[in-house]
Amino acid sequence: MFESLSDRLEGIFKKLKSRGFLKEEDVEAALKEIRMALLEADVNFKVVKGFVEKVKIRAVGKEVVDSITPGQQVVKIVNDELIELMGGGNSKINLAPNPPTVIMLVGLHGSGKTTTSAKLAKTFKKEGRRPMLVALDTGRPAAIDQLKSLGTQIDVPVHATQPGDDPVSIYPQALKQANLEGRDILILDTAGRLHVDDELMKELEHLKNESNPKEILLVADAMTGQDAVNIAESFNARLDIQGVILTKMDGDARGGAALSIVSVTGKPIKFIGTGEKVDVLEPFHPERMASRILGMGDVVSLVEKAQEAVGLEDALKLEEKIKKDRFTYEDLVNQIKQIKKMGPLENILGMIPGMGKQLKGVNIDDRAFVKVEAIINSMTLKEKRNYVVLNGSRKKRIAAGSGTTVADVNKIVKQHHTMKKMLKKFKRGKGLNMPQFKF
Repeated sequence: MFESLSDRLEGIFKKLKSRGFLKEEDVEAALKEIRMALLEADVNFKVVKGFVEKVKIRAVGKEVVDSITPGQQVVKIVNDELIELMGGGNSKINLAPNPPTVIMLVGLHGSGKTTTSAKLAKTFKKEGRRPMLVALDTGRPAAIDQLKSLGTQIDVPVHATQPGDDPVSIYPQALKQANLEGRDILILDTAGRLHVDDELMKELEHLKNESNPKEILLVADAMTGQDAVNIAESFNARLDIQGVILTKMDGDARGGAALSIVSVTGKPIKFIGTGEKVDVLEPFHPERMASRILGMGDVVSLVEKAQEAVGLEDALKLEEKIKKDRFTYEDLVNQIKQIKKMGPLENILGMIPGMGKQLKGVNIDDRAFVKVEAIINSMTLKEKRNYVVLNGSRKKRIAAGSGTTVADVNKIVKQHHTMKKMLKKFKRGKGLNMPQFKF
């Protein structure tokens, strides 16, 4: 999402860092370019103005003049101010002292509320909580069916409603069910509505009064840019929201909403959606987002994703196999599955410092993993565990069974052999030179 802005800022900082001494006019010229870069990224004009003023006060002062590397110090100042602009730190969901905690999701049509409701429920479930979903978009039968389907998928109960039911009168029944089943989180998936529609906004106000939610979260589409900020202002004025969930952060938008919404509304971004799958909802960390914007990657999120995908028991088993030089094709498939759990490959690689620029223009196709899995799944147990037996006739059979070519099979054999050698070096402490995997 921030690719264009990152490229612009990288060019600006490159000029600054190449100078051993910075004059005030150098900083002024850089700030002018930063201002233009932010405006082009669809950041709110008033937000840009305030941001640049804050950076200027620090960048032309003693903090930079006395620095050994003034260019680097300006980058640090911009990083600090970006973090502050986006809220300063991670903002968690406030839980009620007496369960269930009621969370009400609101927003426009098509912003992703129903899918986000399920994502949020799955997030709580991972934390050991017992969520329940309530389908309050009773004007659209398809929305009720969609939530039921998602609930089944993540094994979370959905309070049944009928098309045409009054959303406000449904709540007491849903609360009763939640209490009977010992549910500690109640997520209300409300119908989408325009913020300028007074009647529909009044309905949300009545629902708020009836349910007394601990959190009202606006689900906003990041692709709408400045409109997302205006929508957030309107919903906040009517409902006093506690935070925002930005969806479609993996899209091609310029990212202005993420940089403007906190400053304009005074309410934090609590989560971001980075894909369509139900497990791609991430807590929003301003410091990590600032790091990504400035092209410095996001190693902390990468490590967290890896820890979540690879259990301690699996890691120990793999370590034992490496020690005994028994890394088989079965293990390779397991590693691929664990990588896929971490999310889209492009997002993962973008978290590695410096990798984003190297990948610019490169088409990263996650479907390449499907081909590898198909080839390995077409092998017999003996072939999976001992690549030495893979002769020409066996490779032809595997290629036919997986819908690939013998050349594709040979690539996997070669890459598996390379990985085994790499792991041997790792085992012996000789360092690690990662091979290039091309499917």
